[in-house]
Amino acid sequence: MKLALPKGRLLKDTAALLERARLRPEGYDERSRSYRLKSSRFPDLFFKVFQERDIPIQVAIGNYDLGICGLDWVAELLAKYPSSDLVKVRDLGYGRSDLCVVASGRAGISSLVGINDGFDRVRIVSEYQNLAESFALRQRLRRFSILPIWGAGEVYPPESADLAIIAETPAGSFASYDLVPLARILTSTAFLIANRDGLAKADLSELLACFPPFEVETEAEIPLPAITSGMFEKGEKMAEGEEVVRIALPDGHLLKPTAEFLDKAGLNIQGYSGEMGEGGECGESEKATRRPTIDLPGVTIKVIRPQDMPLQVANENFDLAITGQDWLNDHLYRFPSSPVKEILKLGFGKVTVVAVVSEDLPARHVHGLRDLVREGLLPTLRVASEYVNIADKYARDSHLEHCKIIPTWGASEAFLPEDADLLIENTETGETLARHNLTVIDTILESSACLIGHRDTLSHPSKKGRIERIIDFIKKGG
Repeated sequence: MKLALPKGRLLKDTAALLERARLRPEGYDERSRSYRLKSSRFPDLFFKVFQERDIPIQVAIGNYDLGICGLDWVAELLAKYPSSDLVKVRDLGYGRSDLCVVASGRAGISSLVGINDGFDRVRIVSEYQNLAESFALRQRLRRFSILPIWGAGEVYPPESADLAIIAETPAGSFASYDLVPLARILTSTAFLIANRDGLAKADLSELLACFPPFEVETEAEIPLPAITSGMFEKGEKMAEGEEVVRIALPDGHLLKPTAEFLDKAGLNIQGYSGEMGEGGECGESEKATRRPTIDLPGVTIKVIRPQDMPLQVANENFDLAITGQDWLNDHLYRFPSSPVKEILKLGFGKVTVVAVVSEDLPARHVHGLRDLVREGLLPTLRVASEYVNIADKYARDSHLEHCKIIPTWGASEAFLPEDADLLIENTETGETLARHNLTVIDTILESSACLIGHRDTLSHPSKKGRIERIIDFIKKGG
């Protein structure tokens, strides 16, 4: 029996639940770096630790019999694959969050009624792409676009999106980001989920008895009141700010070196410092860093995920951004005619994108991997990566046959060897890979931080001078 456990926000409460059930495996805590755990009570029970949003997929395809994750990510999968083999078994009662449709308090929107008449196209930003599309269709929006992101959706409205679909937790309220909830899509708590076939074939009764049912009171959804006239003022406000230069700065592991670099360059940015939590989330004291301020007039800054920057610049939501060359390449491999270009190499945040296999796999180079596929020892080569487009290009360039690309959302090293055969991952020192008994068989590219921009906005008549001044400042940091 195989059970997938979550990292991140649900880890502490899940560990407490397993402790009460006398199931908690040794090493399942916030300090542990191990992904594979065993139960002393059930010797045949194998635990694997994943990023939460990967768990419904792994259970649905049958890699795991059971899993624990939030109902929001279950609903996200079922919105696209309603006939999948994923089954909701039990509400576990903790990890509450409300997944809501929100708008900026500055946009003058107080409801969804009549929203079709207020916008030529409604821009909806969310990590939950499938739920966002389902919402737009249910709302009968005539024209809409879904802007997929990795996170930090709270910072996009009103400039870069009209609506956002994000989760509100007790630790982070919408009001702190000046957001107004318009509708609740669902209330999420931790759920025990199962694979339908596994549930039918295996006797899981003793294990399921360790997870007592949790009684949940049904709550009414937020009503959809009439629209206010303030909505139609948004176009005028946007027109006034058309010449503003918008800059995106990274959260996560690039935040600290980027802040130090820009400080050295002489750009006086207030609020861009401190540490982000796991997955790039702002801690309670750092929420203001999503919108830092700068002394340069006509310049605004937002802090978003580096993964999202190339697409956001391509869509002209930002004029300049600091991201990694790895994410720029991943974007350009998918959109070779993208208007995004690299302006400056910044030199910090160096990582190497590598091809990795388990030490147990008899292949120490890509040719050996190709031989295993051709000889039928690997009927389907499972390639796991956050870099979906880099992974796809590498597989094609290396003539790897019968490949299946498995998108991941972090902690990708957990997938080898049980759930993937090849991993395309970044590494700084290689220590993490070695700790998980993984070995590098190929180097794909060297990456460091870079400044990117949109080809058209770089020559925009009313922005060009300000952009060139910012670039000159950034050059000084090098």
